[in-house]
Amino acid sequence: MKTYSTESIRNVGIVGHGGTGKTQLVSALLFAAGATDRLGKTADGAAPTDWDEEEISRKISVQTGLAHLEWPSPGAEGVKINLLDTPGYSTFINETKASLIAADAALILVEAVAGVQVVTEKVWDYCAEYGLPRAFLVSWMDRDLADFGRALASIQEIFGRGVVAVHLPIGSEHNFRGVVDLITMKAHLYESDGSGRAKIEDIPADLADTARESHEKLVEMVAEGDDKLMEEFFDKGTLPVEDLLKGLREAIRSQRLFPVLAASGLRNIGSQSVIQFLADALPNPGERGPSSGTTAPSRQGEPVSRRVAADEPVSLFVFKTLADPFAGRISYFKVMSGKLENDATLVNFNRQVSERFQHIQVMQGKTGAEVARLEAGDIGAVAKLKETLTGETLGDKNAPIFYPAARIPEPSITFAVEAKTRADEDKIGTAIHKMLEEDLSLRFSRDPQTQEFLLAGSGQQHIEVVVSKLRSRYHVDITLKPPKVPYRETIRAKADAEGKHKKQTGGRGQFGVCRIRMEPLARGSGFEFVDDIFGGAIPRNYIPAVEKGIRDAADRGYLAGFPVVDFRAVLYDGKYHDVDSSELAFKIAGALAFKEGMKQARPALLEPIMNVEIYAPDQYSGDVMGDVSSRRGRISGSETRGQNVVIKAQVPLAEMLSYATDLTSMTQGRASFSMEFSHYDYVPAEIAEKVIAAAKAAHGGQAAEEEE
Repeated sequence: MKTYSTESIRNVGIVGHGGTGKTQLVSALLFAAGATDRLGKTADGAAPTDWDEEEISRKISVQTGLAHLEWPSPGAEGVKINLLDTPGYSTFINETKASLIAADAALILVEAVAGVQVVTEKVWDYCAEYGLPRAFLVSWMDRDLADFGRALASIQEIFGRGVVAVHLPIGSEHNFRGVVDLITMKAHLYESDGSGRAKIEDIPADLADTARESHEKLVEMVAEGDDKLMEEFFDKGTLPVEDLLKGLREAIRSQRLFPVLAASGLRNIGSQSVIQFLADALPNPGERGPSSGTTAPSRQGEPVSRRVAADEPVSLFVFKTLADPFAGRISYFKVMSGKLENDATLVNFNRQVSERFQHIQVMQGKTGAEVARLEAGDIGAVAKLKETLTGETLGDKNAPIFYPAARIPEPSITFAVEAKTRADEDKIGTAIHKMLEEDLSLRFSRDPQTQEFLLAGSGQQHIEVVVSKLRSRYHVDITLKPPKVPYRETIRAKADAEGKHKKQTGGRGQFGVCRIRMEPLARGSGFEFVDDIFGGAIPRNYIPAVEKGIRDAADRGYLAGFPVVDFRAVLYDGKYHDVDSSELAFKIAGALAFKEGMKQARPALLEPIMNVEIYAPDQYSGDVMGDVSSRRGRISGSETRGQNVVIKAQVPLAEMLSYATDLTSMTQGRASFSMEFSHYDYVPAEIAEKVIAAAKAAHGGQAAEEEE
């Protein structure tokens, strides 16, 4: 594989709602460009970027697949297009967000029948957050009821007047056979052999008028943002192809216009036209401007920028890690500046360790091809870096820079997991640790109260995929228990309490007394400890022990064994003994003071409230809203989008654990939803009583009795 310069590279994130055909389109583009020798189909498990066993069996993408193609262009070396095939189902959307850091533009797929869907808007927001230029592609154009005009209207309705067609379909549904390129005003007609190559012909007579109107609209939209082009447009009534394309490139780069294309990945119709558009119209990495970073890995670092250019010091950002049971850890990275030579040694700035880049590769799905060098803006992979993980920056030791990692939402669902055998129990920690390296939205912990292992993720399907991977990759069998809602406890009132620990056993005794005031804090404040001791009532060296005693007791809970949060404890007085006092004595005294204070402070139970967004056909809106209300949900708004409705609500997590199944049956599988954590709120009294009773039973009745 030859080395490409920054100017000849395009990094395109293929994004969109689940089921819009992203993986199939990538497969079609690769075959049309000669990068693969067959048109792999997702239905057969043969798509290059869906090679994981879970993806093949479920027929959905669960992780980002990387592939590339080479395409001739007026430049001597042609163009290399790196394609990032991302997941589209909301359960795995965090993987998409993390991967888009490596893209320089996005192609958003919209299904020709359904139009804009929930995740379409979500990925649009991710692209906007990263400042990515973007275009749309109306996919599955050969399906029954496919309608390019309706899909285009749907996109324009949601994303504004900057959305403009650059393709018109030739034929519809099963008779879809090509596109009109509204830039060159030529028809691209595709053979039925699935090669993805087109014959360039004149526009069919029955489409000539429509094409002319659409072309004029495109020219007008492009000229609108450029005084020179507008003047040329008024003089000539049109723009030459060269000037139109140049103006379109600038309008896309500045995120003023968002072109819309059309294709069918399954029959490989439109692929050559799409590739040509990606090569001609989307920006190269250097055209996006300098990359932003900081001089230190924390918020204290000063902002710094660096040009995406080969003559800058080398730096790269690891945006994805794959834990391969055979090859070990595979790190996917983007060269942010400079040139990365094979066998180079770089410094991991986050960990201050050196890493050797042996056998750098470019990936075609799961297959890698070695390269001698990668230049600024290109994407590659390397195996067996010793310590580097996702989100870390490496580079020239004399020119440190830290690029920001993706901000991933906290997990929304937690399961208790149990090893099936003693052998599985011994291996579970190591295996899950490897999974954590490649999955940023996964969490693994042990509940100190119940001693259960807890696995948290973005949804039930996410956790099921992880369990299946553990079994197939690492031969670890685990079972899932019903999800546990991460309740919290808090206080509603102030309290003043004393904790006294006094013990005499014949030798040296134990003595410690502390007095604390407890008061509620705003939701989300956590725990705050204030040292207000004057006059040496408690020696300074014992005060941290009091804080630890309070903190440990709060972690164990009071009502039902859930952590106590959002309160302040002020240590204001106490007593000590010169001989018998110790850190342990004051730690116990702190815990006793906390328990005494909780009796007075009107303890209450908190539950996580989720922001839920449901996308459903309008005919089901009444049923969906009624169901949300029955789950103690509060509807915050709804809006109609074409024939669909988007319902936004806040619902307790406890009521959402089985929602995916219920929504599917309620809407015949035509609705989808996404949710993320919003805040904690009080649990209604009658429900709180049941939760507390169940927790006490589970904990053997050890939880303290609630006292008003």
